[in-house]
Amino acid sequence: MGKGAKVRGSKGPRVEAPKVRAAACEDTSEAAPRTASLVTASLAPLRGQAVLTGEQLDSFVSNRAGQAGWSAKLMTTPRRFAAAFLLCGAIVVAASARQQTPAEQPPAGEPVPASQTAPRSPRNANYEIDARLDDDAKSIKGRETIRWRNITDQSTSELQLHLYWNAWRDQESTWLRERRMAGLFRPPPADAWSSMDVTALRLRDSSGDMRDATKEMRFIAPDDGNARDTTVMSVPLGRSVAPNQEVEIELEWTARIPRPFARTGWVGDYYFIAQWFPKLGVLESQGWNTHQFHAATEFYSDFGVYDVRLTLPRRFVVGASGQQTARTDNADGTTTHRYQGEDIHDFAWTASPSFVDLSKRFESPTLPPVVIRLLLQSERRGQADRYFAIISATLQRYGEWFGAYPYPNLTVVDPAFQSDSDGMEYPTLVTGRSRWLTPDSSQTPEGTTAHEVGHQWWYGIVATNEFEHAWMDEGINTYATARVLEEAKNPNRVESRYFGGFIPWSFRDIPFTRVDNDRLAGYRLNAESDAPWTPTFQYWPSTAAIISYNKTALWLHTLEQRLGWPTMQKILSIYFERWKFKHPKPADFFDVVREVTGQGHYWFFDEVYRSSNTFDYGVQEFRSERLDDKTFTTTVVVRRYGEATFPVGVVTTFDDGQHVKETWNGQERRAVYVYQRSAKGATVQVDPGHVLLLDVAYTNNSRTLSPRGQQASLKWSLKWMVWLQDLMLTYGFFV
Repeated sequence: MGKGAKVRGSKGPRVEAPKVRAAACEDTSEAAPRTASLVTASLAPLRGQAVLTGEQLDSFVSNRAGQAGWSAKLMTTPRRFAAAFLLCGAIVVAASARQQTPAEQPPAGEPVPASQTAPRSPRNANYEIDARLDDDAKSIKGRETIRWRNITDQSTSELQLHLYWNAWRDQESTWLRERRMAGLFRPPPADAWSSMDVTALRLRDSSGDMRDATKEMRFIAPDDGNARDTTVMSVPLGRSVAPNQEVEIELEWTARIPRPFARTGWVGDYYFIAQWFPKLGVLESQGWNTHQFHAATEFYSDFGVYDVRLTLPRRFVVGASGQQTARTDNADGTTTHRYQGEDIHDFAWTASPSFVDLSKRFESPTLPPVVIRLLLQSERRGQADRYFAIISATLQRYGEWFGAYPYPNLTVVDPAFQSDSDGMEYPTLVTGRSRWLTPDSSQTPEGTTAHEVGHQWWYGIVATNEFEHAWMDEGINTYATARVLEEAKNPNRVESRYFGGFIPWSFRDIPFTRVDNDRLAGYRLNAESDAPWTPTFQYWPSTAAIISYNKTALWLHTLEQRLGWPTMQKILSIYFERWKFKHPKPADFFDVVREVTGQGHYWFFDEVYRSSNTFDYGVQEFRSERLDDKTFTTTVVVRRYGEATFPVGVVTTFDDGQHVKETWNGQERRAVYVYQRSAKGATVQVDPGHVLLLDVAYTNNSRTLSPRGQQASLKWSLKWMVWLQDLMLTYGFFV
């Protein structure tokens, strides 16, 4: 993995990075067999046959592809070749199914006590929700009570609420307008649209009575004035609510569940339900911060206590934010699942009758225990150990680097195929990302799973405004995830996928490094798209993630290479401790950097945060000429091709093995170095330690007077010729 060279840090305080101890995962599931999986059931009619006919193989592939929604692209491969791949995988899955055990569920009708912890957060936005899923109509009908307290220093005479699912009501919402503008819109099928309609709203007035305010609701568009956008609703209170006063409202609403939009919705009998209820915005000293739903942004809300009852058909396995405290079987064939979560700022849930429900306990001598629940697709049951390992590694490292995970449980969902719900985070509930076939050398499911678990710190606990400052959770978390994967995922190789993404191939000679997980490749192509200080909802939609994720991870890693990991770890641990269960602003992060290092680093933040300028240092000219019988004159010209500045090293190497290192402040457009030595110049490198990870054209950073291009081309030509030969032989064998 990419490791930065040692560099001089600031004179600020330094601390030793805590040693990461191996965490123990104890299996807490019961040894009870689960219903046969889809693949196992598929093989049942074929048991007892020593040899399967070609027709049976083709039938197996076709039937399973139809039931599971597998891509039709796979069927364009030679039939027996594809069938052999699928059959071998099915046998492995079926065998592993006998070795896994389901997680223990709370007994029906018997409540499990909630944690009832002392408040960690202001708990000023508290929700009681009672919702029922109509599986046939793909809809939800709900009632909720919100108790909200004004924790600002300003009064308000209204409430503002998000109705996120109205972003997919028709093509004129701001979300879909921005998607079309960025060239990312494809017309959805007729049953993909969604909606959220508040059918009744009541306010508790100053006398204590409930007053019907349904007719007073109105839609507003505070960001762009789009009259067709109905994702934000305003409710006048009829009175002024002063600081520390409370408001109680009751709502009734119905929602049509979308086919997957923005990682929420349904496919087949799988549901992942997020941003599914009317939710308050955040009142700040400047007024309500309730942005419309934008194509490039996520969410922002206050902390509170959630008490949620979900009623679904009994066949569904349910996972949700918080802890399940009761499960009641009803006479109509449904089950009501009660979940309660404390000191969280959102609530999401998932349901499917096909989940393989597993549980393990994370334990560490330095951190509190956590019960990990894994809701796994049956065809990926063999990946359970990999999921649990990376979840534990992330809990361990984030916990010791930044601060302990404060909740007693964590649920990780392995999403259904074509559900588009992978890679998303909610309090105590996240979705991973995996494939049916995934080599040990790839970082699937590890990469996405580590990132989403990491969001419990950077989003879940340190709750930044993702509408305006997405880099503060996505960027910091991308940086930290890359470090976890460097330590916990080895080997980690570049992987490509073929036949519609089903068949993987790992390149053993090409490691997937920490800098790759910082997402350098994507940043290079879009480095100037926006300045990070711009509110995120105003970023260009198609490149917003490049600035929030990639650029931030790269400049944080660059800062680490300059200051050292112990200093960066101290910065982030102090920042986490100071701002957990709060809403920090960018200045709060920069203040901690200044406090820990004793320097403001304004010159650096001016370049990476307040500017869209790019970094590009390179060698403009390099020559070494004989001056006389004993002396060579070597001339080095290095150049700043980009507009952003950063101090870099310049190392010139001579034929006798001697090196000369210069330190260039990088401010001028060029720097010239001339040496007269007995040896001829051999190579020159700018930033040889690769400290400046934001350099967009690293290939111009070095030059040699003894090119070796022919050796490199011969090496790779031979490798590809052998690979092509093997491919042709394999194809000939099957065809």
